[in-house]
Order: sequence, then structure tokens, then C-alpha cells
Amino acid sequence: MLKSKILANAVRVALISGAATAVFTVPAVSAAEGGEKIERIEVTGSSIKRTDIEGALPVTVISKEDIVRSGAVDTAELIQQLPSMQGFTVSADSVGGGGGGYQTASIHDLGASYTLVLINGRRLAPSTSGSTIDLNSIPLAAIERVEVLTDGASALYGSDAIAGVVNFILKENYQGVQLQGRYDKPQESGGESWNGSITAGLGDFETDGYNIMIAYTHDDQSQLASKDRDFAKTGMIPFNVNGQDYFFFNGSGNAIPGNARTRDNTLAYRDAKGNIVSGPLYPDHKMTKGNWSSFNPYLAANGQCAESNSPIGKECFFDYTSTIEILPENSRDSVFVNADIALTDDISVFAEGIYAKHKMTTRIAPYPTGFFPIPVDSALTDKYVVPYLSPEQKAFYDAGTLDVNARWRALPAGNRTTEFDTTAIHFVAGVDGVVGNMDFEAAVTYSSNDQDQNYPTGWLLSDPFLDAVSSGAIDVFVPADQLDDASKAALAKTVYSGNWSGNKIDTWGLDFKGSLPVFEMPAGDAYLGFGGDYRKTSFKQTISDANKNEEILFLSTDDAYDLERDTYGVFAEFVLPVIDNMDITASLRYDSIGGVDDKKAGGKVNGSESDLTYKLSARYQVTDSLLLRASYGTGFKAPSMLEIARPRAEFGVTGDNYECPFPGSDPLAQYCLPGRSQYSVFVQGYPELKPEKSTQYSGGFVFAPTQDFSVTLDYWNVEMKDQVTSLTEAQIFAQADTYRDLFTTKRNLATGEDELAIIQASVNVGKSKNSGIDWNMTLNNDFGWGELSSYFVGTYMIQSEYTKPGTNEYISSMGRFGDNNSVTFRVISHVGTTLTVGDSQTSLIAKYRSGYQDQFQSADLCSVTFDDALGDCADIQLHVPSYTTVDFQTRYFFTDNFNATFGIANMFNREPSLSLRGGGSGHQVGYDPRYTDSLGRTFYLQADYKF
Repeated sequence: MLKSKILANAVRVALISGAATAVFTVPAVSAAEGGEKIERIEVTGSSIKRTDIEGALPVTVISKEDIVRSGAVDTAELIQQLPSMQGFTVSADSVGGGGGGYQTASIHDLGASYTLVLINGRRLAPSTSGSTIDLNSIPLAAIERVEVLTDGASALYGSDAIAGVVNFILKENYQGVQLQGRYDKPQESGGESWNGSITAGLGDFETDGYNIMIAYTHDDQSQLASKDRDFAKTGMIPFNVNGQDYFFFNGSGNAIPGNARTRDNTLAYRDAKGNIVSGPLYPDHKMTKGNWSSFNPYLAANGQCAESNSPIGKECFFDYTSTIEILPENSRDSVFVNADIALTDDISVFAEGIYAKHKMTTRIAPYPTGFFPIPVDSALTDKYVVPYLSPEQKAFYDAGTLDVNARWRALPAGNRTTEFDTTAIHFVAGVDGVVGNMDFEAAVTYSSNDQDQNYPTGWLLSDPFLDAVSSGAIDVFVPADQLDDASKAALAKTVYSGNWSGNKIDTWGLDFKGSLPVFEMPAGDAYLGFGGDYRKTSFKQTISDANKNEEILFLSTDDAYDLERDTYGVFAEFVLPVIDNMDITASLRYDSIGGVDDKKAGGKVNGSESDLTYKLSARYQVTDSLLLRASYGTGFKAPSMLEIARPRAEFGVTGDNYECPFPGSDPLAQYCLPGRSQYSVFVQGYPELKPEKSTQYSGGFVFAPTQDFSVTLDYWNVEMKDQVTSLTEAQIFAQADTYRDLFTTKRNLATGEDELAIIQASVNVGKSKNSGIDWNMTLNNDFGWGELSSYFVGTYMIQSEYTKPGTNEYISSMGRFGDNNSVTFRVISHVGTTLTVGDSQTSLIAKYRSGYQDQFQSADLCSVTFDDALGDCADIQLHVPSYTTVDFQTRYFFTDNFNATFGIANMFNREPSLSLRGGGSGHQVGYDPRYTDSLGRTFYLQADYKF
């Protein structure tokens, strides 16, 4: 059994399933080449250990050598650069977007929640109430290899494996001590990073019957600010298309110096335009106050807006892009411990544990105050508002019926800074071995993900701030560099620092699995795999006193949660050699998903659900050089606990600015903000949600006529129904009449008035159709004086479409910035080559991503104007060209125990192309950080020493 365990590890680094070739280089040589007997092993996507390493499913293996050649800094970068990965969350998403401090994996753009992430074949605690895993919790230095199954696997693993599985295999049976260090320095300023690790192991499991190892890693990534890159430093962007000059501006009406607005507060009957009505009254005549009239006092006085501002009508809009960051600051400390102890020759016990502490610090633009009242008799009103009133407004002022508001950017208070402080724990203890002719494994798992969201600076306390501006202690109508010391001191007293909320997810689990040959068929032994698992998952959200008491300006209190549910599943898998060189595998799994228990409210929110999934797959070894394979099956995904049990809760503001979608005669029009504005967003769950279902199939071949050449090609198709989704903000505003029930109001705590808001609720209304081709080609050349290993790997998306929420109309983001605020790329591919000469290895990797149609900017929104900021509004849609970067690396082995690596990422310093997207990720403007390299040409040096 000891030899079997060691050999299994070696073999799995080789060609797994007869088709899996490494992503960054050619496959390793099988451990069995010396004539040594191959023992039974298990691969990702099957529960059965067997001597046949050629399976029916497409599994890609990334070995530890491939990890080094990839140039990846951390686990997230390693996984996200695979061509089969699209639609994941990157660190830039957390800069004002919905990233939440996480980074994720997503196979074939189906989504992170449909991609099951495992460690040594077992689940981790998710980063949310659902199934999404934060890759930041997995230390790169602890990984021996990664196995990526790009086919559905619900019939084996249960919920969430519709897109496939990413299985991280951690190091084991390590002897000695290894030190590793790396430093990355971009050519331009900002974004430096470094990491270091130490790994130590004692005992050889094969000869001593035990092994204990421990590894510690520290990673540190510094901030990359927008001002550090020319393509990112401003949201005021002049550009030229086909000889025509245009101007794009993504700014905010929360400006500095501030904008003001006034209105007559006398209640009177008014028509749709706000004019006072005399004589006969009609249905559109309402008892209301006057319409707001907005302007910027600094613009009125000086004829132009202050620096970093642009005129929009009579107001100035602030270039907030100049104050944000591209990539947030990150730091991570992690400890990995593993122990294997043999009880007998056939049975051993094992334990593994990960402790990871990750902190991401994001900085977005200084606080936008929204409109707040200024006393009509204040010094600020007399100095900055009264001189610019029209005669009619002056009459209201003299009569004491004038309301005065301002909106401002609290630039002197610094950036709104959020710390996502996450502690992840993963512990497994179990027993495995062989009893008779049955391989078995059983374990207990505890895993947790605990995140605090802290606001260290930049967030304004409501009452102190409003008191300060109302008293005139803070002059909001002067440029930031003219703010006097007294105003700065008064502002400093209004800044909040402390915790805002916290999430903790705990998962307890038990699992058992076994496999054995059950009977003999003419073509060989039939195998049975079987097993089951049980999990109890809890999700708790706590809020601070400041959160509960709504102490921060315009932020409503979050909800505190204490949710829990349990799930269990059982499965069986048969492998049947029906004829020589042909196997058929049949899998069946039953899952029970418990109802969500709201422990805070004291009761079940919904009932339990169950699901039965299956999968059939086959492999046929036509000749020694040609393997055919295919699969067909079903899958499912359980809704997250919040998707089911979340009450209506505030969820920030819209990512874009919108005009009022209702005519003045509509009752909802009175709650609209003036001009183009951001509106508050609410989210809520739905207790009647059902599990999402999928039907999927795949087929492909592996052709390897020689040991030096191989081609793998697989077609895949996934269709989903009952998808849990919600309308995007753009869809809600564009079809306000259709989705009228998704509009509500939110009380502005500063003005005491209700303002328009939208609701993004979870519903089972979505369908999707997805298909594509994955390929991998490898070629080895032995020149005598050196060896050249090359590969060409990629994914071609054939179909990626989904129904517009609430309709049966299919829409797509294929090759275009879609309604889901993202892009599905037609082609993502890598071409790489490694030249080995003596003790040196030199590699080049070219990474390609196809172009796409950018987000359409309409003249109605007026984000783009002709010629300059004051030009007429323009309709325009750019084409973002294809994007290719080239990485270089050279590695030299000075001794068997010491090697050093020098690399250049993005060697030709390819900058992101212009994109006029208005949302979809973080607050960055003018490019899309999800799809490009923002660091630019980056040099790195790594050294490894073992003793």
C-alpha cells in the first residue's frame, strides 16, 4: 500500500485520462516507463481507483514545473490565466465593484458558482452563503499540482460542478527543507510584489511509514494607483475614430468645488413641468414643491470648472477616476501542515490543515455626499448661492421659501478605504487504505471562511458632517487646495474608522468512498465506485454598532444573518469494459438539500429539495495512437442561502448614471434625482427558488502517433434552465414600464426625502446555451544539443447565450460587451515553447484574447460628445481589438538543490485598449482591468534552495 500511494502520486503527474496534457508545457514521463507495475490510482472526475490511467473525461494537469513556467504570482493568477477560464472575479473587481475581496475560478464562462473548487478532492468553506470559493485562501507554495476537469461532474460531486472541477492537490511526503523567494517589479511605478516561503518535511512515507511536513508562505502586493498609468489616470478621455474627434467623460455630480441646487418649497398645484397652475386642475396637476434648479457656484463665478472637473450643463462633474486605484493592496500569510502515518502495510491515517490570513485594502474615490441641505440663512448660501439666483429664485429667497442643497466630493478626507480581512481554516483528518480488493477513504472535514469588512478612513459620519457643513465649518464650494485649516480640522472629526460588518461561513463534513472490481467481463474487470457525504454549512453576518445605527452618511443598516442548512448525497459509479479497448462508465447520484434554517428569525425559510443526476461516458482506444471519448449527463446547482432567505437589503448604488425613466406626470417621477444620477440598489431573496438544472454532453479525441507529438480536441455543450438571476440595472432603467414593480424608494437620511431606487431580486427565470471546443497540441524536438518542447492550447466558444431575465428572448455577450456587463471571448489561446540546454531552460509564452464590440454609448446618455466636453452628444460603439501579451522566462539549475529564475511578464509592454464601458467591474474608467494586464512590463526574480 505504501508503494501504491507513492506511485499514484507520480503517475498522476503524467498523462491523466490519456488526454490531459499540461497547459504550460508537455506532459511529464510516466513513472511506469521502467517496467514497474502500475498500481490502482484515482483521478479527478472518477471515484474509482484502477490500473488504467486512460479515462473518458478531459482532465488538464498543471504540474509543479508548469506552475513555475507560468510565472504566476499566486493561485488566483495561475488558474485565471488558463484559456478555459472566463467570467471569474479578479482583484480589480473589489475596487468599487462587487468583488468583495475575493478572486474566483470560472470554467467556460459559466460562472464561479458553477465551478466546483476542491482541495485534495474535498470542498472548502465558500466565501459567500453559496458555493463560490476564494482562491486567495489557497497558498501557491503548498500546491503540488492542479487537476482541472472541464466537464460537468454533479453525478459524482453533487451541486455546483455543472461547469467542471478545479482540484488542488497539495504537497505530501516531502523531505528536507526548501526556501523560496520572489520579487516582481513593474517597469513603471506602482504594483511591486514579493513573496517568500519555507517548507520542511520529516520522514519518508514509503520507507519510514510516516511523513510530516509544514510550509509557511508570505505574499505581499502593493497598490497600483490609477495615476501610475497614463491609460488609467483620468475619466476625461479625448479620442479619434475615423478622423472624427470625440470626448468621453465618466464623472460624478458629487464635485469639488460642490454643486448647488435650489427650489421653491411652497406647496402648490403644479403641472408636469413644475409650473404653478391657476384655473382648472387636470389629472397631472399635483400639490408639490417647485422643481430643483442646479448649478456650480465656482463655474458661475469663474466661467470654467475647477481642475479635475468638467462642465455638464450648469454643473461641474468630478473626474473621480484620478483618485482611485487599478489594483488593490494585498497581503497574505498562510501555514500548511500535512501528516501521513501508516498503521499497517495497507491502512494509514492522514491529516492536513491550512491556515490563511488574507487582507485586501481597496481605495475608491473620496466620499460622494449626495445632496444635503444647507440652511438658507447660512454664510455659505449668502456667499455662493444668492449672487447667482434668478430674479424669480431671489423672490423665493426673500420670502423665506427657498430650499438650498449641495453635493460635494470630500476629497480632503481621503479615499474611501475598505479592508477585507479574511481568515480561512481548512482541516481534514481521515483514514485510507485497502481492505481485501477494495480501496477506501473516509474523512471528517472542518472548513471556515471568516471575513471582516472594515472602514479605516474616508467614510463620513452623517450627523457630525451635516452639522459641520450646515454651520459653515466646512466650505464645500472652494477647490480642495483652497480649503482652510479650520475646514480640514472640522472635516477630520467627521471621518469614521472601524468595523462595518463581518461574515463567517462554517462547514462541517463527513465523507466516505470506496472502489473495487466487482465481476469479470470478457474484456476485463468491471469496477464499482460508491460513497456518500454529509455537510452542514452555516452563514453568519454580523454588523457593527455604527452599521446598526446608520451612522455613516447615506448608508442604511445591513441585515444580520444566522442561516444554516445541511446536505447529503450518495453515489455509485460503474466502469464496464464492454469490448476490448472500450469502457463505458455510468454514474448516478442522489442529493438532498435541506431547507434554510433562519436561526435569527427562528424557523425554516423553505422546504428541502432533492435531485437525482446521472452521467454516461465512454472511451474507445481505436489504435495505440488514437483515443475517442464522449459523455452525456445532467447536473444541478442549489441556490445559495441568501438567494433564498435574504430580506430586502441595501446594495450600494448603480454603477452608471441614469436619467429619470418616468415622465413628469408619473407618480414615481417626483422621487427622481436631477439630471443623470446614480440610484440606490436593493437586493432580496426568494424562498420558492428551485435548484438550477443542466444537461450536458461532450466528445473528443486524443491523437498521439509518437511520444513527441499529440493533439487533443474536445467539443462540449451545456444547457441550463431554472437559472437564478436578476435584472441588471441597465435593463431595469431601459424598460421601466415593464419592470415597474422593481422600482421603490429610499429615504435620504440627510434631506429626509424619498428618492427613487431599484430592486434586484432573485428569481428562477434564466436559461442558457453554451458550447465550445478545447484543444491542446504538443510537440517535442530533440536536437542533440538541446530539447525544444512546444504547445498550442486554447478554447473556441461556439455558443454562449442566455435569456433576458423575465423573458424567453435569448441574448449573448459573445464577442461584445453584453447586458450582463461582461464579455464572452470567442477565442482565448496560448502558444508556448521551452528550450532546454544543459542546466538551463528558456521559455516564451504568447497569450491571445480575441477582440470584441465595446459597450454602446448612446447620445441619450451623453457620455460621449463630439470634439470636446462641450460638444453635442454622440452615439458610438468602439471595437476593442484583440489583445496579445508575451512572457519570457529563463531558469538555471546551479546545483541539484539551487536554481534561479528570471522572467519578464508582458515583455512588449502591451497596454490595455480603450474601452468606454460604464460598468461591469470596478470603478476604473477607459479600459477593462478584467481582460488586460494593467501592470505593464514586469521583471521578476525567483530563487529556490533546498537542503
